[in-house]
Amino acid sequence: METSGTPATPEAAPAPAAPAADSGRRLDLMAAGAGALFFAVAAVAGTLIEHYHGTLHVGWPPLLAQWMPHVGPGTLPALLTAVAVIAYGPPLAARLSWRRLIWASWAAALAWTWSLALVDGWQRGVAGRLTTRHEYLSGVDRFDDIPATLRDFTRHILIGPPDNWPTHIAGHPPGAVLTFVGLDRIGLGGGAWAGAFCVITGASTAAAVLVTLRALGAGSAARAAVPFLVLAPGAVWVGASADGYFAAVAAWASALLALAATRTVRAPWAAALGSGLLFGLTVHLSYGLTLMVVPAVAVLVLARTARPLPVAVAGLAVLGFAVVALAFLLAGFRWWEAYGLLVERYYQGVARERPYGYWVWANGASALIAAGLAAVAGIRRLPAAVRGDRGAGRGAGSPGRGVRSPDRTVALLVAAVLLALLVADLSGMSKAETERIWLPFTLWLPAAAALLPARDHRGWLAAQAGLALLVNHLLLTVW
Repeated sequence: METSGTPATPEAAPAPAAPAADSGRRLDLMAAGAGALFFAVAAVAGTLIEHYHGTLHVGWPPLLAQWMPHVGPGTLPALLTAVAVIAYGPPLAARLSWRRLIWASWAAALAWTWSLALVDGWQRGVAGRLTTRHEYLSGVDRFDDIPATLRDFTRHILIGPPDNWPTHIAGHPPGAVLTFVGLDRIGLGGGAWAGAFCVITGASTAAAVLVTLRALGAGSAARAAVPFLVLAPGAVWVGASADGYFAAVAAWASALLALAATRTVRAPWAAALGSGLLFGLTVHLSYGLTLMVVPAVAVLVLARTARPLPVAVAGLAVLGFAVVALAFLLAGFRWWEAYGLLVERYYQGVARERPYGYWVWANGASALIAAGLAAVAGIRRLPAAVRGDRGAGRGAGSPGRGVRSPDRTVALLVAAVLLALLVADLSGMSKAETERIWLPFTLWLPAAAALLPARDHRGWLAAQAGLALLVNHLLLTVW
């Protein structure tokens, strides 16, 4: 018979778990410290290589930037946004309705991205970003006859023939430049509209990742991840570069695929078709985004739970993809032919001198800066989360046979993104500038921070915001 005190029940046994939790937190800090050291090594090695050999062709290795401490009109709004998200982000993410949370995440990411862009001022940070001789807007006036230009597109990729395309137009399928041609045709021409478009669309990536995670049954992890997705240091390059826009298109393609595959939307067939159309657009925005097939497959695998693979969903998505690909093909653009010429063009430029032996590992340092130290700490926990170890993340253990825990879903999706990055890196077609080029992948990585203990979230959010603010105020980034 119990008299007083704590009942002697089996539930009281796991009390000595605190040392293990403290050990996990120390390992998180060690992982973040190792990430910072890795970046420092890349910076020192890159500076020496550039000083003695001049083969990296970046101003502040491994980032394409210049050392230029400065403040601007976005400094105060950026600080206020960071403080607001750190203080109120976690509790709001936990209690807002899903619809409000999705819109709030987009709004907060917009505030963060706009503020960071405006640290460099309106002209230098937004309006002038896409108007340089290497950028898309420098070739918009050559698309008066779009079908004729598409038929002739590949003839202007290589350096040598007259009127070869500017660097970014040559380096991407025509879907990229056609976006800005379309803006120009509807009266939104010029650098200011183009920059604003990239910021507004790019900031929606956070909402798309949230929708994907929730659809895949990782609702609690999605709520934990939202503040980290909002304060992603990659926002420094989202505002304002076309790669931020590319990231949003790819992310919403995955989100629609997840909604269709899990039947968590009123019309799954429409979501599947829309996903295919967006994936079709994605690979006609950037050749490297064919690697989004890896996260897409992960979405379909994670959507299975206890059901068979949604073949119908995959079929509709493929149909949507084929519609876009066929439209470009009928217009005269042959993707595979253009890619072959791009590889040749790539090695006609500075890529010929940039050493693979440095960039194959230094690319990771650039990606680390875009993802943030909280993402690094969260990635450390991926193996344990995939195994479903109790205490591996926010305290969620294995939920039982046939059901994936939210932490395991996050871990598998982030692991798929990391696999895609590894393939991109080893290909040799991503030597430098990956802090921008890899945005469609690195903007997913802060979701790994959901695996960190909830009591540490504000500290890690401060680390994310602090890193972005330091980069944006100490360096003048090119994109």
